[in-house]
Amino acid sequence: MSSRTSPISQWITIRRAVARDAKRLTRLVRGSSAYEGKYAAAVAGYKVGPDYIEAHRAFVAVGADEHGGRVLGFYSLVLAPPELDLLFVADEAQGRGIGRLLVAHMQSEARAAGLDRVRVVSHLPAADFYHHVGAVRTGTALANPPAVAWDRPEFEFRIPPD
Repeated sequence: MSSRTSPISQWITIRRAVARDAKRLTRLVRGSSAYEGKYAAAVAGYKVGPDYIEAHRAFVAVGADEHGGRVLGFYSLVLAPPELDLLFVADEAQGRGIGRLLVAHMQSEARAAGLDRVRVVSHLPAADFYHHVGAVRTGTALANPPAVAWDRPEFEFRIPPD
């Protein structure tokens, strides 16, 4: 599926991630300003490898005009149990609707896979984003030190049938 019809969709394509995207996706995760300071430990050493891309439904948002085909964001959908495992948008591309396009694409993929809901354990700074794109707060995931030393909000996307 390509992006929806909106001004942003004219220059964004969403495609399946491939093994050669692994280094770019890893840089996007590690370079995210949402994981600076006290959150840095959660992504220090994190790697999105070719094996991860092959094992999950990972998709990238690619700029098709002035961005020269650059990866601007990505997500990963795990089918069993249904979970949005990763969703990142490059810092310089945030606020342009790319995250919203990725969520809409994820919901379409979930629907096609027969899912009726998708869980998200949110990073604290992303909680408002998930709420604004339609996820419903369902609880709290407790800290899991040493990688994640803080509680995180849990959300759920409810996927209506077509």
